[in-house]
Amino acid sequence: MTPKNTVCLWYEGDAEAAARFYAKTFPDSSVGAVHRAPGDFPDGHEGDVLTVEFTVCGIPCIGLNGGPAFKQSEAFSFQIATDDQAETDRLWAAIVGNGGEESQCGWCRDRWGLSWQITPRALTSGVTDPDPAVAKRVFEAMMKMKKIDIAAIEAARRG
Repeated sequence: MTPKNTVCLWYEGDAEAAARFYAKTFPDSSVGAVHRAPGDFPDGHEGDVLTVEFTVCGIPCIGLNGGPAFKQSEAFSFQIATDDQAETDRLWAAIVGNGGEESQCGWCRDRWGLSWQITPRALTSGVTDPDPAVAKRVFEAMMKMKKIDIAAIEAARRG
């Protein structure tokens, strides 16, 4: 069944490579149909990949090879909740180590320009703690980080 809502992501021309990377990197992710152009068009040729259907952590997506007109921005990101430091490290390393780049507070960008928030559940729990002093300490600790260090977050939470 086709989902009612699908995230459409614009790529310059390598949506299939991106989808395959996401499928091998993230749990509950896969590549579905690859649709090719039935004829030549202004910036492409018959047989070029137009769209790729894929899923990232259970979220249905379509990658559109739309050309260089539009770029990804931090205005859209996938936020991936992680359970421990090993998972956080693995996902961070996969994204950054595959031509991506680090940013602040658990954010990074993949080589296609798509933004990801690799967010340990310990961080989310800490910054939403009902004790404002705890939430502030955790928030201040996070503000000094790129990849989130769960041990440092838990230390900040304890005070």
